[in-house]
Amino acid sequence: MHIYDPAFLPAGAPPLPVVGTGHDYRRVQPVLGTRRTVVVTPRNFGTDNRVTLAAIQDLGREHTRGVAVVRDDVTDAQLQALHEGGIRGIRFTLYTPAHAVVGFDMVESLSHRVHELGWHVQLHWTAAQIVEHESLLRRLPSAIVFDHLGRLPVERGVNHPAFGIIRRELDGGKAWLKLSGPYLDSAVGEAGGYRDTDSLAQAWVAAAPDRLVWGSDWPHVTERVKPDDASLAALLARWVPDAAQRQRILIDNPEALYGFRQG
Repeated sequence: MHIYDPAFLPAGAPPLPVVGTGHDYRRVQPVLGTRRTVVVTPRNFGTDNRVTLAAIQDLGREHTRGVAVVRDDVTDAQLQALHEGGIRGIRFTLYTPAHAVVGFDMVESLSHRVHELGWHVQLHWTAAQIVEHESLLRRLPSAIVFDHLGRLPVERGVNHPAFGIIRRELDGGKAWLKLSGPYLDSAVGEAGGYRDTDSLAQAWVAAAPDRLVWGSDWPHVTERVKPDDASLAALLARWVPDAAQRQRILIDNPEALYGFRQG
């Protein structure tokens, strides 16, 4: 789940589907129907992680685990406050310059800092960036989560060299990969978002089911409509026909990654 502060939405962005004005985060939980909330706060929608910490305070620390986007000047005290609030990872959104908060030159040093807290790093990179920065991946001390199916282009899929790099990290027990449901009403991402990714998702399920977690980007600034739960469940069942594997991806693997038992 993404938490955004409407006061910091970029110009021309659509209104948020649930979170209204201020920090009215509690309205989100009954709509999502969940007791656990993964919080992601890009800096360009807030400052100094104020929004993330406000959401944690409002939702209750017992309900939150998540990933934060931090600036390169984040202090140890701020990292500690996020840790106490349930944050367990740092996200590097570098797939376009417009979304970048820190550059590739800061990834390694920040990874070392959060590794001391037991956090992982979530890499929102393109497949081409994964190939270009393969040596950097090898140097990161913390666990790694590759976002959105590794952002492999659908037309090349498992034939892209990034597939082998990600597979190596998954097989080594250091990394995880996020299966992502398709965007329903936006043109975000390559070729209309994450549609038509059945073969790619199924390839990841066959390759490394023990290292996959599920992610659904809602509420999100790009989405006006909540994805239908039944449709998402059917999508995951198509990708993962085996019920025991679905349990692993939806429940067991996130418990291992985020360090809590889900309610």
